Amino acid sequence: MAPPSKYTPEFREEAVQIALRSSQVVSETARELELNPETLRGWVKKYQKRHEPVADAELMLSERARLKELERRVREVEMKNVFLKKCAAYFAKDPR
Repeated sequence: MAPPSKYTPEFREEAVQIALRSSQVVSETARELELNPETLRGWVKKYQKRHEPVADAELMLSERARLKELERRVREVEMKNVFLKKCAAYFAKDPR
């Protein structure tokens, strides 16, 4: 039998809501909440399975594939944006 979880169901629900509402990737949100990224990712997957909208069933296979690709590209662009902000901050520092 598995040991009881150290996270309450309320904490899990709140963490999932933060991850879904955030524009960050799940791993960044997990770091902020001091969680293992895979733990939070698992919670998010479970939540999405339970709350899967009916509208997704109406999408054609090609539309779903396009949507997944666009979501992937958005995450990639967001990660690049974060990186560029860090670069700009680094180079904006006074060299003295």
